Amino acid sequence: MPERPYVLAEATWKTVDPTPYDVAVLPWGATEAHNYHLPYATDSIQTELLSIEAARRAWEQGARVIVLPTIPFGVQTGQRDVKLCLNMNPSTQTTVLEDLLVSIARSRIAKLVIVNGHGGNDFRQIVREVQARTPVFLSVVNWYKIVDPAKYFTDLGDHAGELETSVMQHLVPDLVRPLADAGRGHARSFRVRALREGWAWAPRDWPQVTEDTGVGDPRQATPQKGAAYSDAVVVKMAEYFVELAKADVKKLYE
Repeated sequence: MPERPYVLAEATWKTVDPTPYDVAVLPWGATEAHNYHLPYATDSIQTELLSIEAARRAWEQGARVIVLPTIPFGVQTGQRDVKLCLNMNPSTQTTVLEDLLVSIARSRIAKLVIVNGHGGNDFRQIVREVQARTPVFLSVVNWYKIVDPAKYFTDLGDHAGELETSVMQHLVPDLVRPLADAGRGHARSFRVRALREGWAWAPRDWPQVTEDTGVGDPRQATPQKGAAYSDAVVVKMAEYFVELAKADVKKLYE
């Protein structure tokens, strides 16, 4: 395998010690059921591989980006009754992030990007709290919101549907079971109108919403769709890494 100095898990001290990194990237996923055809690690796999590819492209443009090992646990409080959906509460995420930031700051890395791959994770309030206690500049990217999926997919369900299935078919086809095995991902809507319309919010109780743990029909997924969408995502993410690497965080506003 060619050396990938932008992937910390693969790098050696000989490479890491002399390298002045501009940006650290922390992929953050989840461990949860993804219908009958995708693995529990889907969110973590996608987030890690897309982050690494974006870092590769940024590295080739001169940005010294280092991708940290992926955190595989996310907020699963709405899926607590789904077998082996492994929950990490937001308060625990805050503590984990703060602990890691101590090491990142001591390594003289001034910027951290959390690349999130799980809809149940919401890092905005965590970053608001933690930013006041660290010198490291923090930002968050939800990779699945970088590019409008409507340009690539017919069914816009948000869990193990056409989008995630296509991306996994592209990235790790050996981990995707035949679509004939997949459930249809039918999701029940809230009875309460405000919650259904989306201007009021409550977390979804997963066993009440879906019988197969999916939300969105995966049957129109293809690896070609996944490749086109993933490439568009990675291009924009890499552009952000490069621009952030060059930016003076004390002069971010025009």
